[in-house]
Amino acid sequence: MYYCKGVARGNKMRYVLASGSPRRKELLRKVIEDYEILIPEGEEVTDSKEPEKVVMELSFKKASEIFHKILTEDVVVIGADTVVSYNQKVLGKPSDKDDARRMIGELSGNTHQVYTGVTLFFRKDGKEGHISFCEETNVDVVKMTDDEIDAYVKTNEPDDKAGAYGVQGLFARYIGGIKGDFYNVVGLPVARLYAEMKRKDLL
Repeated sequence: MYYCKGVARGNKMRYVLASGSPRRKELLRKVIEDYEILIPEGEEVTDSKEPEKVVMELSFKKASEIFHKILTEDVVVIGADTVVSYNQKVLGKPSDKDDARRMIGELSGNTHQVYTGVTLFFRKDGKEGHISFCEETNVDVVKMTDDEIDAYVKTNEPDDKAGAYGVQGLFARYIGGIKGDFYNVVGLPVARLYAEMKRKDLL
């Protein structure tokens, strides 16, 4: 378990991020100043093929697992999952360098979508509930040469990233445009998360 401490809020609500992603850890600080990190242990599997359903189901599983391990009152657990999709086909993390080249070759010169699903499980004033939502962002990738694709793959940046690229890393030079929430592409739709938590009076 990790604890991320910022400026004290005077709020008795306990916040837990159900993710080990360093990118989500940084982004959540833009919404919540103090929170814990508990990493789900369940297998990330789903029978869904549609990217929106995939991220909604997996974010639900992550948040649900952690929430039901916590017995304290006044708690909010945040689960999230992000996928890259091209032509409605989910592109996961590459299995090897050749797989990364293939994925980037598909994205080169085209527009693809990034989906992030978020689920909030909460217990407040003796009542429990949960909400789930999904954000979609369109990303334009400029046409890349074979040499550019090979050079990027050799940086090892694609190895652990959905779609074989990181928008906040060296791949930024190949991003021609983004329509939607930039932070959604990084891994957490900050503005939507803030709005939903405020709407549910969870902040």
